[in-house]
Amino acid sequence: MTEASGTSLNVVSQVNENGLDNLGFEMQEDGISVSSRRSINGVGLFISKICKPINAIEDYFKAHSKTIKCIVLGLLGAGYVAYFIAACVLDFERAIALVVLTSLAIVSKTYDLVKKYKGDSIYKCFIPVLRHFNKFRGWIIGCFVIVVLALLVTWLAVDTSKRPEQLISFGGVCMFILVIFIFSAHRKMVAWRSVFWGLGIQFCIGLFVIRTEPGLIAFQWLGKQVQIFLNYTRAGSIFVFGETLPDNVFAFQALPIVIFFSSVMSVLYFLGIMQWLIIKIAWVMQITMGTSPTETLSVAGNIFVGQTEAPLLIRPYLEKMTKSEIHAVMVGGFATIAGSVMGAFISFGIDASSLISASVMAAPCALAIAKLSYPETEESQFKSEENIKVACGDEKNILEAASSGASASIGLVANIAANLIAFLAILAFINASLGWLGGLVGYPTLTFEMICSYVFMPVAFMMGIPFDESFIVAELIGTKLFLNEFLAYEKLSELKNNRKTQLGECVDNSKSCISVRSEIICTYALCGFANFSSLGIVIGGLSSICPNKRSVISSLVLRALFTGTCVTLINACVAGILFVPPQLNSTQLNST
Repeated sequence: MTEASGTSLNVVSQVNENGLDNLGFEMQEDGISVSSRRSINGVGLFISKICKPINAIEDYFKAHSKTIKCIVLGLLGAGYVAYFIAACVLDFERAIALVVLTSLAIVSKTYDLVKKYKGDSIYKCFIPVLRHFNKFRGWIIGCFVIVVLALLVTWLAVDTSKRPEQLISFGGVCMFILVIFIFSAHRKMVAWRSVFWGLGIQFCIGLFVIRTEPGLIAFQWLGKQVQIFLNYTRAGSIFVFGETLPDNVFAFQALPIVIFFSSVMSVLYFLGIMQWLIIKIAWVMQITMGTSPTETLSVAGNIFVGQTEAPLLIRPYLEKMTKSEIHAVMVGGFATIAGSVMGAFISFGIDASSLISASVMAAPCALAIAKLSYPETEESQFKSEENIKVACGDEKNILEAASSGASASIGLVANIAANLIAFLAILAFINASLGWLGGLVGYPTLTFEMICSYVFMPVAFMMGIPFDESFIVAELIGTKLFLNEFLAYEKLSELKNNRKTQLGECVDNSKSCISVRSEIICTYALCGFANFSSLGIVIGGLSSICPNKRSVISSLVLRALFTGTCVTLINACVAGILFVPPQLNSTQLNST
């Protein structure tokens, strides 16, 4: 029986070796029949034959990727040039914005290319000049300082001859600088180069924005574009909340703007636009003021982002930063406002160009006054910007960046809403308590605003506010310092609306509006996060980023708050020096 079965198997094997198929017997291999495997292999061979041209095309593109990339970029560039020419030919005035943006992009790219390929050669050409400069450095700096001071005194004498109130604003700048110097931590270690250059840059920016026609037109145009851009928030708000709430309720009118702006800023960070802009601004301040790259980057970032987001740009370097550098980082956060919050203020009706220029002007001033308040006494480990890299987000694409930016703003929106509810309730309770206490001695109208008006009236007057309006502005300064800037700007918008609607001078025995000059100065004075409610935000935010510096942050935060407040007031004084009443704009600009 065994021999027979063995014989039959041999016969089958011989038949299979001869290429004959045994239909009644199929061998199994790994659970798949031989016929099935053959059919699968056949399909695979068929697919591979079809894919051969596709693979060849893919290999060709990989081998010639650089050439193809150049061709595509060339076609896109030619298309943009054709579009640019067509736009300019059809309506040049309408295409001015396109011309400006294109020119800035060309200049920036040209500068980067020249620096990359010819930077060393250009630097070598200037070596003899640098040697002579270093040889006579003291004389050159002395002559430069004398010339600048002479021009400043001459300009003040000529420009303020018809408007002496500008001299009061100049006196305010000197007063605040003197106060900061008196309370400086190390008066003998003050680096006056940083102080004077920072104030000089601030003054030049203000001069360009407020007193020159190109700067005035440019920032007014920029403010209008920001307003138009923020109006797109209504599309999302109306879809989610309906048409009634976004028009009548503050929470559904201003807070969605914060979400929209935060999402846009996240996209700009993903594309690298914000990093490039911050680095360029920081480079200008660093080479002139002589500050370290880390603190300069953070303060420059505060122009666009908030007091807890800007330090994230230099997060890897915070542990090794000196006390003076950390103090400068905190002052930059207190002296400026975030772009997302700025959008909410613009929705109140606050002048957009003034808010933008105030935030830009505050950056160099914050760095300068921070170095006056807490001078550098240690050796900074960051003397060169070559090893400093700006931190970027972890998003993989634009959609993720937009979504993460919107999600990140939820905490900010909730924080704003919660603070407004809490502080308005606290203010009402304080006013009721003060009214009760004052009524016991015959002053039932005593309020928190009234106390602030008397305490901060000298400060408002030294900024250049007329005496009869200084009490109202002092109330806003006190509200901003002890409560927050949202409440202060909301009250400023009411005063502005009253002026526009031409209400009567007196309502309940007090002025219901202020002049345009006072509005502009007040807009600059309130443009900052320097208030007591921000102390916890700064301590918590920076301590979570860098736990090892918690004690340093806690010991310096009150000084930083005081310094940041003075920065916003100095900013307002500079606006008071440069502001020209509207009816004099044309004649003054023509004579200039």
